[in-house]
Amino acid sequence: MTVHLYLDRFFLRHDAGPGHPENARRIESVMRSLERHPIDGVEDHPPPEATREQLLRVHGETLVDRVASTDGAKRTYLDPDTSTSPDSYRVALRAAGASVRSTEAVVRGEADGAFALVRPPGHHAESNEAMGFCLFNNVAVAAAHAIEELGLSRVLVLDPDVHHGNGTQEIFFGRKDVLFVSSHRYPFYPGTGWFDEVGSGDGEGYTVNLPMPPLFGDADVVHLYAEVVGPIVQAFRPEVILVSAGFDTWHEDPLGMLKMTEAGYVTLFRLFRSWALEHCPGRIVGILEGGYEPRGVVAGVRSALEVFTEPAEDTLDGVANIALLGPPSESANAIVENSRRTLASHWPLLEPA
Repeated sequence: MTVHLYLDRFFLRHDAGPGHPENARRIESVMRSLERHPIDGVEDHPPPEATREQLLRVHGETLVDRVASTDGAKRTYLDPDTSTSPDSYRVALRAAGASVRSTEAVVRGEADGAFALVRPPGHHAESNEAMGFCLFNNVAVAAAHAIEELGLSRVLVLDPDVHHGNGTQEIFFGRKDVLFVSSHRYPFYPGTGWFDEVGSGDGEGYTVNLPMPPLFGDADVVHLYAEVVGPIVQAFRPEVILVSAGFDTWHEDPLGMLKMTEAGYVTLFRLFRSWALEHCPGRIVGILEGGYEPRGVVAGVRSALEVFTEPAEDTLDGVANIALLGPPSESANAIVENSRRTLASHWPLLEPA
């Protein structure tokens, strides 16, 4: 298997401010790990900058121009916890560009999988607002590019970050060509992502939210995706899968308060890849979102890359052995039932047998 990894030391030059959790150590630690212990089949590739046209597919001119105006400026606050440094605009362009290029590589058959090791993250950035450490919405830019330029009609975005991907939801809330799924701690920042947020108009049913209490671990998170999202994916039949790969679900993350481990990440990415193998000849892309304990980011990124490069039979065998993670909690079972009740009218495969 050949997997493209899009990374650039230029990503280290975005400085969100002294003591900010979204700092260069997050990806610098991954770079060091991969240099010391390479993964067979992973090829490094330089990312391009996103074009203005690509950004404007999902963002308004006001936001694009606002972020561009910070180029070269010492420090600009876009919201109370989202600020820029002199190179941040160019870094953000490259993060969105890496996400676009990753998607092109798998759709065009140049790679069996891809991962964009980028910062700043993107999934909180709405069409006209930068927020939550995010300047441009990387995964949304990539999804829109897949539809507008690569000719796809069904894009699946999976967001297992501990925070709700409010920006991605807002951008695609009224569309049915992008199925957006977010599992996240609730109530928690940014305050959105309850069960009943299912989309509107043509997009009704194409937003899926899985709100979770604190302390959920491997078995609970994987159970939600297997039991709720699996049947929806079966009906949707995606042509590419984009993963907003946040690793602030790590058991030692300072912000998350979830309990996932490396075993959980491996199983979750095997589940995601099994859907790609079934529906869209293995087209799967990871795009880094959150994760504020460097060891957790290393564990998560390495898990994704190792799964993307393993033989397909290993992926499928791993999915068949989900039970090895242990039984899900009663809370996880309750979320499954609530989700099925909420979504069954849109996705009949969720109806009770």
